Amino acid sequence: QVQLVETGGGLVQAGGSVRLSCEASGRTRGNNFGANIMGWYRQAPGKERDLISAIRWSGTSTYYADSVKGRFTISRDSAKNTVYLQMDSLKPEDTAVYYCAAYSTWPRVELSRVNYWGQGTQVTVSS
Repeated sequence: QVQLVETGGGLVQAGGSVRLSCEASGRTRGNNFGANIMGWYRQAPGKERDLISAIRWSGTSTYYADSVKGRFTISRDSAKNTVYLQMDSLKPEDTAVYYCAAYSTWPRVELSRVNYWGQGTQVTVSS
């Protein structure tokens, strides 16, 4: 089994920055892991859970939703089994629970086909 643990959420002023981390542990090698894409989803109250960014573990491809392009940066450290989301120029509409996800089809899959989910971390942006 693989576990994804997220850290870094909190309260920040509009225009500020937050960096989220997602560390994978357990069977992170071989077929028991399998997923070679890491994504970040977010969900605000009453809204759908949407993909905002994704990266291949190889680092050869990245994806950003239009709403965050130019403000957020995804990266990974394969040696640490960790994916990061650097969030700059934050806006109140970025307030949401952010979820790390592992899956196998670029750049996204249906929610039911995500292999592993993180527990979610709250990011609140004040005006």
